[in-house]
Amino acid sequence: MALTVGFDLDMTLLDTRPGIKATYDVLAAETGTRIDSDLAVSRLGPPLAREIAHWFPADRVDAAVARYRELYREHALPGTLLLPGAAEAVAAVRALGGRVAVITGKYEPNARLQLDHVGLVVDVVQGDLWAETKGAALRAHGAGVYVGDHLGDILGARAADAVAVGVATGPYGPEELRAAGADVVLTDLTGFPAWLAAHTA
Repeated sequence: MALTVGFDLDMTLLDTRPGIKATYDVLAAETGTRIDSDLAVSRLGPPLAREIAHWFPADRVDAAVARYRELYREHALPGTLLLPGAAEAVAAVRALGGRVAVITGKYEPNARLQLDHVGLVVDVVQGDLWAETKGAALRAHGAGVYVGDHLGDILGARAADAVAVGVATGPYGPEELRAAGADVVLTDLTGFPAWLAAHTA
């Protein structure tokens, strides 16, 4: 079976914090609702509705999520940055004849737009998934490795019986990722090509 490597998106391949912060700030101004955007971007990973629920009453969450996703296209894309080693990590998978699957909690159409914006070409994009539900997608695409920055990504890898590679570019440090069960922990993706070469040797 061909090698397939899954990657999370936010704070694994892309630093989306500047654009997400900008989107939350516009949403707050538009709705007159206080949102601590700095706090929000410090805990990226779980589904958007979970974060929105910290700031909006339950009967306004769905509308706020929908509006956030609309605003995202205008305000979040310009602030998107490739994290160190992201392009090289994708290239390393391709060099081995492998496929790259982005399995993310982000709204899938916006995830695709974001990847297009930075010019990162992948084979599969599947969104709106979190923790164990990522595992089902990884298994469906035959991914033997999943790379992510969040404890929920480790749960997803475990659910798929995939090698869990943690990268300490998000809210958790190396020790926290190891304690949560990551098989491998990297400071960032710059170390991924060498690890993948050794892993597949």
